[in-house]
Parts: sequence; C-alpha cells; structure tokens
Amino acid sequence: MESRSDARAVVLGGGMAGLFAARVLAEFHREVVLVDRDELTGAHEARRGVPQGRHSHALQARGLLIAEEMFPGIIQAMATDGAGIGDVTADVRWYVGGRPIRRVESGLTAVTASRPFLERHVRERVRGLGTVRFAERHNVLGLRTSPDRTRVTGVRVVPRDGEATEEVLDADLVVDATGRGSRLPGWLEELGYPRVAEQRLDIGLGYVTRHYRDRADLFGGDIAINDVASPDLPRGAALSRTEGGQIVVTGYGILGDHPPTDPEGFHAFLRTLSNPDVHQVVTRSEPLDDPVSYRFPSSLRRDYAGMSRFPEGLLVLGDAVSSFNPVYAQGMTVAALSALVLRRHLRGGGRVRPLRFFRDVSEEVTNATWDAMTVSDLRFPGVAGDRSLRTRLRQFYTGRVQVAATRDDVVARAYMRVLGLIDPADTLRRPGIVARVLGRALLG
Repeated sequence: MESRSDARAVVLGGGMAGLFAARVLAEFHREVVLVDRDELTGAHEARRGVPQGRHSHALQARGLLIAEEMFPGIIQAMATDGAGIGDVTADVRWYVGGRPIRRVESGLTAVTASRPFLERHVRERVRGLGTVRFAERHNVLGLRTSPDRTRVTGVRVVPRDGEATEEVLDADLVVDATGRGSRLPGWLEELGYPRVAEQRLDIGLGYVTRHYRDRADLFGGDIAINDVASPDLPRGAALSRTEGGQIVVTGYGILGDHPPTDPEGFHAFLRTLSNPDVHQVVTRSEPLDDPVSYRFPSSLRRDYAGMSRFPEGLLVLGDAVSSFNPVYAQGMTVAALSALVLRRHLRGGGRVRPLRFFRDVSEEVTNATWDAMTVSDLRFPGVAGDRSLRTRLRQFYTGRVQVAATRDDVVARAYMRVLGLIDPADTLRRPGIVARVLGRALLG
C-alpha cells in the first residue's frame, strides 16, 4: 500500500468509473468521499442514476483482470454468488455474419452478470477499504475554487431529503465520474475556462432488454451468446446467463432499426437475426418482465486533453470523457484502465497535473478504443463520417480477420484478445497472423 496523504479526495459518481477511481485514490488519501444522488447501500436493483442498468453489461477480459488485481478474489466471489463464469471463446457463442467464431480455449475469463450485481460486488469491496465514505442521496451543486479560479478546492453538495442545507466538501483532489451527462463542461465555462471540444459519431442505436428464467439447460453449458450486427444486417443481440438462474437478452439495431418493445414484436425481431440460437433460447424460456428500451443516439468524446487551460485539483474519467457505442461493451474496461493511469500519476508524488493526466489517458487508453470503434461503426453505410482510404483498408482487413476467426483457432484467439482489450489492434497485423488471415479468408 502506498503512503497516504493527509488530504481528502472526492469522487463524483458512484458507478463503475467512480468505484475504480475511489479504489485507487484510497491508496494515497486519508479519506475518500464518494458522492452520488442515488442510495447505494444495499442497492440490488438498477439505480435511477444508471438508466441503462437493466440492460446487458460486460467487463471485458482486461477489465476483469484489473478488477481482480484491485479486489483479489472478486471473480470467484461473483461466481460463488451465482454469476456465470467461463472462457471468452470456449464458453461463449460468437456469431459474426451468422458464422460461429471458433470455439477454442482463449485463456481469458468471461463473467456474465447483471449490471447491478457487478456494481454491488465492486461497491462492497470499495466500502470495505475503510477509508472510503459514501455520501449517498446527495446532489452536487457545483465546484468550490480558489479566489483566482485556478484550483478546485472542493465541491458544494446538498442532501436530497430537502431538510439540510448546502455543505462544502473540501478536497485536495476532485474526480468527476458522473458519466455522459456530466455538467463539468458548463461549470468550467462559468469559471472562465474555454468550452471543451466534443466529437460525436451519430449511430442511431436503440436496444431493448427482457429477462427470462431458464427452464432447462438451454445453453448446453455455455454462459452467453453474442450475435454481432453487420452492414448486411444491422441487427444483433447479446444473451447471457446471470445470477439467480436468470437470462438477460438485449436485442439492438443501428440507425433507427430498433427492436419493438411489445413482447411479440421483440421476439419477432430476434427471429430475424443472423443465427437462430438467441430466438430458440428465448422461445423456450419463461419471461420475467416486459421488454424495456434504451436509446443511444451517438458516441461522444470530450477532448479535455486538448484544452489550453484547466484548473488544478480536478480530474475527469469514464463516460464523462468518452461514451462509447455500448454494443462493444468497452466503457467499464476503459474506466478501469483510466484508473490505472491515475494510480501511476499519483505514485509520481506531488499533485497530479490534469492536462498531463488527460493526455496520457488519451494516448494510452481512449485514442485506440475510439479509433477502432469509429472504424467499425463506419462500416454501416448510413453512419456519417470520413471514410478515408486508411479507414476502408482497415475495414476490409477486419472483415477478413472475422472470416478467418470462424476457421482458424490462432486467429480466433488473437481476435478475442484484441476485443477484450488485452492486446492492441496492431497484433492482428503481425506477419504470422496476416498470413493466416489471408490464407483462411481466401478458402471460400
């Protein structure tokens, strides 16, 4: 454990990004206060502050490794509590263009669980640190700064019960992890800072989720089925075995081709997917609720790294910086990776320099993820964006990789390691992999 500062850190937002940040900050600060508008203690259901909480979520393989390092034994604890656990390829059915990716041992762990379940396990570990205090059911009113507004010295909060007055939480460091709806851009402008530049990619994504009870072992021992949307069929679905013997099924569509929210329409939508497995499981399972929808019009990135000025004592991470297409299930893992960058900066001693931190997060984490996501989403003809020659070449090669992954064990493993954010995308362009990709892709 690192030596602690005598100062306090405050984290805004009790979701996964805020929890990972609090875990790291607890290594260096006497006290960490995590502020959230919801009631966190004992929360087992989807929270109001996480509107997509009822839908499918996943920590990628890299995110699970980070969680296990931060909270030793958490993967087995979740499995013991009922989560599905298995190998990313051997125990998960992946379909790309209707073709199954090779079922080989990847050596990477997959855990299938609901978002509230996953968040609860991480939250209980954070609470158990002893130095983290939860300020639940509190609204954040704004930042407190030095007279010259060059440094953030705390936050102004008020309990949501309406009976208490405003309180100031003094802090040596404030971390905004409030998600896509972060109010920080407006707060910074009020303090005289320039508006942070934003980049959007409009994808018109909509998805619908319904929960079921597995009446028998319909998976054949598998823990999940992922049917990936393609330009030929911009529809897909994710089906996972979760805690309590439940199945969560999320169907999605790009560019307005969204699943209906009535039960009959939802099942009809699933029947049109590239592979019948998801529909067959749903048809033979017991529905537990009505379908619920969620809309995600665009991926969003805020370029804090490109700002010319930024107040000291303030950082931002998670979806408050980059909100990715949720189909790729990379948001929570990106937040975990960003927390590792925060840890490294804190280990440097002294104060964390915000602009330097943002640049490192961009260069080491978000640039590659945003780039890969953009290239993938631009495969769909209706998504507006620059399709440069480099982008088209990458799309062509990625398509060949996907075909080869349905025929070649080595390529399947390499592809899954990239999707799981274990390895960079460049590993798929190594000579040995390229030879296998081209050879397998040309077989038929």
